[in-house]
Amino acid sequence: MTAKYLDQMAARQRADLYYELHPGSPSAVRMPKIFVRSGIWIALLGRSVRDGIAGFGPTIEAALRAFDSQYLQTLRPPADSSSLDRAA
Repeated sequence: MTAKYLDQMAARQRADLYYELHPGSPSAVRMPKIFVRSGIWIALLGRSVRDGIAGFGPTIEAALRAFDSQYLQTLRPPADSSSLDRAA
């Protein structure tokens, strides 16, 4: 076993623990790809950061939390302030 393999296994275990603690979260349901670039963890659903949904953070857990937030933001369109004004 190489050091890289052991690091990947540890990362997978940390992600799995996050999924267990947050079973209904978008990351637990969609299981984004997790990798590290230049010391920043990335959780990515899609072919690229530009075309997909991504979360970034200093830890795996932070990246998964950011992914969950970004995923939910993508599904929820911003409130149209003009329609809110008409409702008032």
